Amino acid sequence: MAKTIGQLTQATTLASGDEFVIEQSGLTKRVAASVVRGGLVNADIDAAAAIAFSKLAALDSANILVGNGSNVATKVAVTGDVTISNAGVTAIGSSKVVTAMVNDAAITPAKMAQPLTLATAQATTSGTSIDFTGIPSWAKRITVMLNQVSTNGTSIPILQIGDSGGIETSAYSSVCAGAATTPIDTTRGGSSSDGFRLTINAHAAADLITGKIDLINISSNNWIAQGAINTASVYVASVVGSKSLSDTLDRVRLTTVNGTDTFDAGSVNIMYEG
Repeated sequence: MAKTIGQLTQATTLASGDEFVIEQSGLTKRVAASVVRGGLVNADIDAAAAIAFSKLAALDSANILVGNGSNVATKVAVTGDVTISNAGVTAIGSSKVVTAMVNDAAITPAKMAQPLTLATAQATTSGTSIDFTGIPSWAKRITVMLNQVSTNGTSIPILQIGDSGGIETSAYSSVCAGAATTPIDTTRGGSSSDGFRLTINAHAAADLITGKIDLINISSNNWIAQGAINTASVYVASVVGSKSLSDTLDRVRLTTVNGTDTFDAGSVNIMYEG
């Protein structure tokens, strides 16, 4: 049913399907639109309407809209393990994250600080070499500690490193230089290419070696050695060297240059960190 403006009274109720008829300068304009309660649907709103949020019902500070059990948007406050401010900033509550929530597989050693890990000390009382294997790939600093280590021969003790391909026995750049306590002799020293040298030129079978050497990863698979050794309570030696591996370091060996002298006293251990 068409109605003109003149036909509408204050109490007029428009029914579904009613039309406005507007007459101007002899022209009749028909607005075929239902403006009755319940008649306005989503399709009637222009996509460019950009209705301001301020036209919505008031929403309490720091509340959000959540669909309830009847699928109706309802305002709720964020509670529980996480809270939210009226600026949209979320925060995890104190003591809310527990071990059971952590996905161990997603947290790699490279993403977390690694504590000092002490291996099991090994006696250097037999054998021609002492190996430490299974060193984790994240280890960036390995400290080798020797306590009163001795061999039955005069071959120079050395440290060697390796990867999954085995222990490397060549291409080391290593120097061990030191001095006797009485008198001081700064000319004593020697170099090695088959391992990090642990004593100076004068080495006797009865000499007891005590000290530590730090193996430090400086980039990729490149390592340097730095440490200090006391030999037979007479010689103090400084150990310096470098070595590049083809893969990730996972093992360290204590042996001698000739590889046949046997260890007969003391102990050795390693400690590593990321």
